[in-house]
Amino acid sequence: MTHPPHHAGESRLERGRRALAEIDGHAGEKVVAALADIAPDFATYLLEFPFGDIYSRPGLDLRAREIATIAALTAMGNAAPQLKVHIEAGLNVGLSRGEIAEIIMQMAVYAGFPAALNGLFAAKEVFAK
Repeated sequence: MTHPPHHAGESRLERGRRALAEIDGHAGEKVVAALADIAPDFATYLLEFPFGDIYSRPGLDLRAREIATIAALTAMGNAAPQLKVHIEAGLNVGLSRGEIAEIIMQMAVYAGFPAALNGLFAAKEVFAK
């Protein structure tokens, strides 16, 4: 899968919405809606910067970006909700369950066994859906 193409005249927000929809359907819009009553500007930033600017860049396809994101969130060890979202996104952009498990296990080398265990349990929850 490639990155979302840039469309002439498209705003960062529009590009971000499109990239997010390609990655995880409408799950991202639920996060945006959940922020509407507490931090609507933060929801806009979430769409514009990570998805409108970074995920939309041509240097990596969405599959590669999700590999990096799953690895980073696993290594952080404190971002289980976001990790679950990106495990689902990884499945949506063509990663297999086995590949996701391998990405998470690789993080045991760099982030430790607790982070990898937590990541594997997050993956198990996503895979059970």
